[in-house]
Amino acid sequence: MRPTPIANPPNPWASSALEYLDEIPLAKVEIFEDASQTILASNDSPDLGFRFSVNPYRGCNHACAYCYARPSHEYLSFGAGTDFDTKIVVKRRAAELLRAAFDRPSWKGELVMFSGVTDCYQPLEASLRLTRSCLEVCAEYKNPVSIVTKAPLVERDIDVLQQLHRDASVHVAISIPIWDKTLARAIEPGVATPQRRIQAIETLAKAGIPVGVMVAPIIPGVSDEGMGEVLEAAWNAGARSAGYVLLRLPGHVKDVFEARMREALPLRAEKILHRVRETRNGKLYDARYGVRGRGEGQYAEAIAQVFDVTVKRLGLNREDEWSRVETFQRPVRQAPQLSLF
Repeated sequence: MRPTPIANPPNPWASSALEYLDEIPLAKVEIFEDASQTILASNDSPDLGFRFSVNPYRGCNHACAYCYARPSHEYLSFGAGTDFDTKIVVKRRAAELLRAAFDRPSWKGELVMFSGVTDCYQPLEASLRLTRSCLEVCAEYKNPVSIVTKAPLVERDIDVLQQLHRDASVHVAISIPIWDKTLARAIEPGVATPQRRIQAIETLAKAGIPVGVMVAPIIPGVSDEGMGEVLEAAWNAGARSAGYVLLRLPGHVKDVFEARMREALPLRAEKILHRVRETRNGKLYDARYGVRGRGEGQYAEAIAQVFDVTVKRLGLNREDEWSRVETFQRPVRQAPQLSLF
């Protein structure tokens, strides 16, 4: 992905803001070390299907304009715009911290999601292998795992995923919100083409890994045009589950998304923003539980109906993905032998 000019909305947690009066410099990828002493994040949101997640990284080089996690970077004294795309925080001790969490008596083997506020298979994972090392810990402890990613890099870890499928449970969802590759490149510039992600579904399915597709987020005026094609292609590739979430634009994500639409899709930007407001009671975002993931109004209902009818026609979501949930087992380790002398 080419470097882009630095562009960040003002950080509400910062006491000062930087404004360039001359030419705006290009943003280059920078790596920052995370000194966290824990790796398992928990949430109690009624809108989410998981409680615990692992984020080996913070920020994401995929640079998706719509990413709901962008405001989380502001808590690190970074911006929600270009900083989120290029200032990547890494947790090099992720596997070590996860093993320590699994060893605590309070851990009962709950499902762990990879990830909550990043893509665990973003480009840095190819060299750092933090996600793989965490999955190896999950396999060692037979702990159930769920993965959502846009990256075909997940194919690299088929051996670990097969072990998890055999000894515990695992499910991979490949995110494909946009079918048209030109639109996809404009909105999610650091991600493989939608068609390449379909190939990843096929590769995982042929390897026996339970795999599905997430048409997420549905961007009104963009994603809904190709939703049926995504679902059809995913089914033909071997996906057996599907889900969707309507576009969410919390905090400064609204600013990043609108700026990207006006820059990359100037002729369609106003229509897209109008469609988003149609699903949010005239606003760009509604944070209410139960509404934020599906939206309201006739347009949101039409999206849901098309999704449901297509899923039913294809026969998606018929299988029980989480039938094996009580598999967690701490490995038996031999005590070190004492020397006789």
